[in-house]
Amino acid sequence: MTPDDSRPEHDPAASISKETLLEIRQVSKCFGSREVLKGISLEIAAGEFLTLLGESGSGKTTLLRLIAGFEQPSSGEIRMAGERLDTLPPYKRRVNTVFQNYALFPHLSVRENVSYGLQVSGVAKTEISGRASDALRMVKMEEYAASRTTKLSGGQQQRVALARALVNRPKLLLLDEPLSALDANLRKQMQVELKTLQRELGITFLFVTHDQEEAMALSDRIALLKDGALEQVGSPREIYAHPATSYAAQFIGQTNLVRTDVRGGIARCGSLQWGTTSSDGNVLFSLRPEAIHRVADGRVPTDAVRFHGLIRQQIFSGSSEQLELEVSGALLKARVPAQGPLAGAHEFWFSPSDAVAVLE
Repeated sequence: MTPDDSRPEHDPAASISKETLLEIRQVSKCFGSREVLKGISLEIAAGEFLTLLGESGSGKTTLLRLIAGFEQPSSGEIRMAGERLDTLPPYKRRVNTVFQNYALFPHLSVRENVSYGLQVSGVAKTEISGRASDALRMVKMEEYAASRTTKLSGGQQQRVALARALVNRPKLLLLDEPLSALDANLRKQMQVELKTLQRELGITFLFVTHDQEEAMALSDRIALLKDGALEQVGSPREIYAHPATSYAAQFIGQTNLVRTDVRGGIARCGSLQWGTTSSDGNVLFSLRPEAIHRVADGRVPTDAVRFHGLIRQQIFSGSSEQLELEVSGALLKARVPAQGPLAGAHEFWFSPSDAVAVLE
């Protein structure tokens, strides 16, 4: 899994407003003696698509529920556009949530599902019809307005759930793993549609997922959570290319963690050695599999780190081959262009700049 390098270089953050919409300030949450969130501080810009990414139990859904008002922080505060949000009841927050199971009413039509929240809020009937139609048009579900939700496909139900949230004109839309119930092909299709919709509407999306590929595909920025604390916050490209910790390097994509001894600006691990700006001592480096190339594949830069690796395993992956190499008694993963069966020892290289020092 790598960012799509076939697309032109683009900084997503440059296309969104820099105005801060949501501020999370030193927020902690305890359930009894268990601390689920540990002093989280995070700012989300207006118009941004930010993803909370993490394993089960990392605290991402708890943070979402705090923002929505379904839970209260044990300490800290949450502000929207400078005003306290955490002191307001859920119905007074300009925040709506799309849940994993969609939570649609099976006995109501699509239009009735979308209109329900407006009716409960006391919006005038003359206004409800127009707003419901607008919301259904946004998600391309106008022709299903009279259908029961039980007759819809998973992707169509997801669109209705989005329309029901969007009809309330939220400043912030929270999405709690809304694509997880879809099959793989539909999930990828909905990812594209969701990203397009967010760009068209300009609404801030806060998306929760445990799926690294989904986070990479959708996000302007990713906030990676581990055990209730922020591990790293940055754009998908930034976190992938420059992970701050070994956990971030391993969780987002595949990597090789190479433990070295650094002396006098030279990192050494067995037969491997390269120049580094890291201080003397034991230093851990992240080296992505696609950063390792066969010498026979093309020209080798003059500063390249060259080494011989014995191929222990080869896995065909369409346009590429996954190799497991034995190097100085250690195993390295490499991803090279598909070129037929390989065996025995071959010469490989990587650039010193692709070896990124990370914290344990």
